[in-house]
Amino acid sequence: MSKLSPVVALLLTSLLLAACDAIDEEDISPLRVRSVAVALGMTGDPTTERELPSITDPKAQLGMKLFYSKALGLDQDTACVSCHHPVLGGGDRLSLPIGVDAENPDLLGPGRFHTSTAPNWDGGPTVARNAPSTFHAGLWDSAMTADGRIESLDKFPNFNGDPGDFGLGIVTPDSLIDEFGNRLVDPNAGSNLPTALARFPVTSVEDMRGFDFLTLVTNDDVRNELAARLATYEGWRAEFAAVYGDDVISYARIAEALGEYVRSQVFVNSPWKTFMLGDDNAISEAARRGALLFMLPTRVDGASCVTCHRGDKFSDELFHVLGMPQIGRGKGDGDTGTDDFGRYRVTSDDLTLYAFRTPSLLNVTETGPWSHAGAYTTLEAVIRHHLNPQAAVDNYDFNQLESSIVASGQTDDMLINTQKALDKLATNRAIGLFSAPLLELTDEQIGYLLEFLKTLTDPCTQDRACLAPWIPDETVADPDGLRLNAVDANLNPL
Repeated sequence: MSKLSPVVALLLTSLLLAACDAIDEEDISPLRVRSVAVALGMTGDPTTERELPSITDPKAQLGMKLFYSKALGLDQDTACVSCHHPVLGGGDRLSLPIGVDAENPDLLGPGRFHTSTAPNWDGGPTVARNAPSTFHAGLWDSAMTADGRIESLDKFPNFNGDPGDFGLGIVTPDSLIDEFGNRLVDPNAGSNLPTALARFPVTSVEDMRGFDFLTLVTNDDVRNELAARLATYEGWRAEFAAVYGDDVISYARIAEALGEYVRSQVFVNSPWKTFMLGDDNAISEAARRGALLFMLPTRVDGASCVTCHRGDKFSDELFHVLGMPQIGRGKGDGDTGTDDFGRYRVTSDDLTLYAFRTPSLLNVTETGPWSHAGAYTTLEAVIRHHLNPQAAVDNYDFNQLESSIVASGQTDDMLINTQKALDKLATNRAIGLFSAPLLELTDEQIGYLLEFLKTLTDPCTQDRACLAPWIPDETVADPDGLRLNAVDANLNPL
């Protein structure tokens, strides 16, 4: 689970110390920063040796049209983009998403609320976890989702989850379980992790399925219903025929196209990449100081962030217990049903209780709120939590949450559930399981880390015009007339 193998830990330490010992400790020059990064295997470009589609590819174009269509919500009030809009960092800028039964289905991000007539309405969002960004979908090789329920058995670098004929494949919530409790390969998972994931939001009553159509029993019942719905539109049949050579519409094809659309969202032209390619002026002196803090081990006054956020995508794709605040209604776990046991939900292994996957830090300034439940609304708060989780939770500011979450009356459960996660973290430390080190950093050092994190953002993600190819306009066919034309809280187009 979250314990580094001795070989990996030793290798990381050796590389870091070699880089440190070779250069004066006070040296913050571009040469030193680059040297440490290279020693850690970084190039600045996480797309190296990966095959990723362009947004202009036919399947990605078909996927974009599907991604924005409310026809994939059974009640026709949600689309994939409801929680994952490019202008909103590939997410929705909410701590917890609101999927079905929104007051205004086309209003995305802050200002999106549930209608008071929604089933079991209590004022708060029903989706239990923060909407992950779609921006890095093509870079994950081990697992997707915070608990890794969509998981590659191969985990080969650069294959996005499935190395093809010579690989084992992908397991999903649809996987059968063998006599030993192991998940078996899902034969319908598709050719990569994003395609496998695209089969599941439509089956979730909170995300896209809704609370009607109760005669649909299985996940495949829902998928087949949606494929049949699309087949009633001549426009969709023509779109699929143009891509696949015939007008057969299956959910396997829908998922594949959706997967190619999100895999095309490659935004890695950051100042950090430019710096790693040799431009000494691409990042500031403060950012260089932050980079060294981020990469160096605590032995030489670093913060060891790179232990988990390693490689060019800044994630080890492993699962760690950090005691992040558990806000919202949870996943149905624990005595009150408001807890979220994280990776344990997949493994049933006590070692993985309250462990969640390390997120990528690419474009991190644009992908908040942060943590599995979106508990923190500033990156500074996230850093401070890592330094001392117990103190951060003891001083947690509920005012940072959307009013609907606080109004739903779940704050008491939040404190109880979060303390259980913190206790698990303390137990892990006591028995020697890998955990983020308790650190004391000055405000100035935290500022340096923030400056470094800013360099990981591709300016395109902050520019509506640059993102336009991933957002269908009036020139792009709307095969069913159900396109979600997103607006913000002021009803301005996103």
